[in-house]
Amino acid sequence: MKALVTGGTGFVGPRLLRLLDKPTLLTRNPERTAEKFGHLAGDVIGWNPLEGPPPPQAFDGVDCVFHLAGESVAEGRWTAAQKARIRDSRVLGTKNLVTGITQNKATVKTLISSSAVGYYGDRGDEDLTESSLPGDDFLADVCIAWEREADNAREQDIRVVTMRTGIVLGAGGGALAKMLTPFKLGAGGPLGNGRQWMPWIHVADLARLYTHASETSSINGPLNAVAPNPVRNSEFTKALAAQVKRPAFMPAPYLGLRLLFGEFAKVLFASQKVIPQVALETGFAYQFPFIKEALADILSV
Repeated sequence: MKALVTGGTGFVGPRLLRLLDKPTLLTRNPERTAEKFGHLAGDVIGWNPLEGPPPPQAFDGVDCVFHLAGESVAEGRWTAAQKARIRDSRVLGTKNLVTGITQNKATVKTLISSSAVGYYGDRGDEDLTESSLPGDDFLADVCIAWEREADNAREQDIRVVTMRTGIVLGAGGGALAKMLTPFKLGAGGPLGNGRQWMPWIHVADLARLYTHASETSSINGPLNAVAPNPVRNSEFTKALAAQVKRPAFMPAPYLGLRLLFGEFAKVLFASQKVIPQVALETGFAYQFPFIKEALADILSV
């Protein structure tokens, strides 16, 4: 399989690159990417997702496209401009990618495109599988439009999988890096009452799940990219505090985080009990199905 990867320089991308055989990388900064990740890649080609389709040579001989590119939802306050960047990086970027595939009559057979559990919105204790209906907030609207653009590739008989990804945990970055400092200082604690469900996944399992989706032809459509054992925020808090050997008893109030993060605070308090039904039914074997073992592995690095 010859693969093409967008967003390969982010938190998840390098883990995926190590599982692939010299994929082509699309990136805004080809020189810097070649210097840092060239040993993991074949060709490194420049592409700005907001400016149009990738260059035609990007698709030469490519069987599978892994589309990970997108603006972080957790960086900065959600101003109108930032929300536009979040949306455009996903929706317009995916549209331009699919346009490039279709314009060049590419050999692509499979598109594995990132999405997010934000698709479901805030759903309390409801079990959420891939067949559950979407939410109706900003992130849900973005995910709906994002997946719609990816699904347009089906018109070219391309199998499309949209990876509805939860909170990605791993060493050296991601959500956990933002959480560790207050916990190490003994100032960590649950968000609000801590009863909201947190859909999470170890970054190593997420990278493997991408390749599982590419290799399993029966997977077609959404795939919940989360661990099989979601936890409530209070359980996650206890597990993280135990791992760093610090107390965690200072609950973070919604109003305080609203002042700090703006509208993004709603995401932190949302409850999503997401079940990876498709992954389990297609035989994916998680290395880290439980939060305690996942955190032990990550924080031992």
